[in-house]
Amino acid sequence: MIEVRGLRKSFNKIEVLRGIDFTARNGEITGLIGPNGAGKTTTLRMLYTVLRPDGGQAFVDGHDANIERLTVQRRIGVLPDNRGLYPRLTAREHVRYFGRLHGLGGPELESRIDRLVERLGMEDFADRRSKGFSKGQTLKVALARALVHEPANVILDEPTNGLDIGSSRAVRELIREIRDQGRCVLFSSHIMGEVEALCDRVIVISDGLIVANGKPEELRQATGEGDLEDVFLATIRQAEAASPNAGGSTSRA
Repeated sequence: MIEVRGLRKSFNKIEVLRGIDFTARNGEITGLIGPNGAGKTTTLRMLYTVLRPDGGQAFVDGHDANIERLTVQRRIGVLPDNRGLYPRLTAREHVRYFGRLHGLGGPELESRIDRLVERLGMEDFADRRSKGFSKGQTLKVALARALVHEPANVILDEPTNGLDIGSSRAVRELIREIRDQGRCVLFSSHIMGEVEALCDRVIVISDGLIVANGKPEELRQATGEGDLEDVFLATIRQAEAASPNAGGSTSRA
């Protein structure tokens, strides 16, 4: 389970997060959505310990991400916004390396790698060096290395960005399986159809604040809109109309 309490973060005196609170529960897929610059990626980066908050706390299974960083890192699998592959390593070597970082080895690790290669459709490039990989191939490798240690909590930033239709469907099915195993999934996406298809709960962030949080059907009732894309747009319009800082943040988030 992931818990965020009063999280704040500023860059160059611009307040990107202004005290947000939410919970992503075990056995659920939680979607974090919002316009560009709203604070989504900043939030995820603090959860996976790359950034430190200016205020508030983030907990993973009760462990403070700012204080117990190594413990938290062991309990999460992360697909970051920057996929960052090593160009001289093959796809399989990437996943093996990350598995070993988490204490795996031998036949168990190789079996997990084989399953991920098959599940993500990586057979054609699993033993090629990653230099020159397409955007979709890079994403698949980054996703496999995030999942190889079977973490209790999975944090995904745009998990199907760059994938074709078939690969996107395979990734969505894998995310559902992770949820059905009782694990926690928190992901960010701009694809409303994907959010609609996957999410048990949706959190909308705008201008560094949580402006909506609930099950998709609850958000539809609150806005009077039927389509989740219309729900999102209506929620953002209402938040901007109520905020004196509307349009004020331009930092990357």
